[in-house]
Amino acid sequence: MAGAQEYKLGAFAFPRGWFMLGDAATLEAKPTTLHFFGKDMVFYRGQSGKPHLVHAYCPHMGAHLGKNSTSYVVRDGEQVQGESIRCPFHGWRFGEDGKCDDIPYSPNFIPKSACLKTYPVIERAGIIWMWHDPEGGQPDHELPAFAAWDKQDEGWVRWVIDDFGTLPIHQIEIVDNMADYGHMSPIHGSLDCQYFDNVFDGTKIIQRFDAGHRTLTDASSPVLSLDTWYEGPGILQSEMHGAFPSHMLIAHTPVEDGTVRLWHALMVKLPKADPSAEDLEMARAFQVASRDALAQDVEIWANKEASINPMQIPADGPYGKVRLWYRQFYNPREEAAATHKRIDGTVITFGEKRPDPIAA
Repeated sequence: MAGAQEYKLGAFAFPRGWFMLGDAATLEAKPTTLHFFGKDMVFYRGQSGKPHLVHAYCPHMGAHLGKNSTSYVVRDGEQVQGESIRCPFHGWRFGEDGKCDDIPYSPNFIPKSACLKTYPVIERAGIIWMWHDPEGGQPDHELPAFAAWDKQDEGWVRWVIDDFGTLPIHQIEIVDNMADYGHMSPIHGSLDCQYFDNVFDGTKIIQRFDAGHRTLTDASSPVLSLDTWYEGPGILQSEMHGAFPSHMLIAHTPVEDGTVRLWHALMVKLPKADPSAEDLEMARAFQVASRDALAQDVEIWANKEASINPMQIPADGPYGKVRLWYRQFYNPREEAAATHKRIDGTVITFGEKRPDPIAA
């Protein structure tokens, strides 16, 4: 297991960006311990249902806010009040801004320094997302809109979340796939490639790929057109244009420096907005096929050694440039503009001109 230092990614052990915490349906109101970025955090929902994420340990005397079942604060259902969370040890309560707003045995004195660290979280497209920044800054790029989630009236079937669990690799090995033209045929069954390129654009990187496929194309739709992109370091989306348009999500979040949690999801656009049970079954079958395709990658990732310095050949695709793009999230944000100036642009690995360009 290799970490950010071994890959020479930059000053920080963990990257800056938006990251998935989990399926919103599984993250309930009661305080739940989550472990990402090498630390415990506690997720809870206020009485309004609003999600909150805080540092796991009380600033008073270090009690864990999420790992307790015997305190009467917990037994009496008083740990979450309004949008605030109460420590099970001494009952100190912290508001959604992190400031202590109640000490039961000290009603007239609350230290100004009694603050619990909070993290920005958003619930969107059935998922809880957090903003992580080693420098403690506010988001410098937006969380993607995942617009198809709210277009059920246009035939889009909302995704369900496939949890691949924790993998013993650094996430850079996943991001390498953006440049990896060579694995498309042996791993995913692509045939007769027509075009493959990468577009580097600030905090975004795009892969555009047109090819046939062993099972997903036929005489009526002989080519799959895929536009795949990262917006930031941990959220990959892909649009597939074939018999049925689909929108894929792959999200990965560091657990420790050198291990990563991985999720997958897929939305499918059906011809009509009121799909039958048979239509829905077909949409779910598409998601299973997409999940199984990712599982082909996962089997490789879970059993490989760290590729610190890939033995790159010209036909591989621009691994080095992808890794340079990825480094921007591991270094102070004021350095990002210099990285963009150095690498922004298009690298064509196969083909001369995309036959039928599709906007990402």
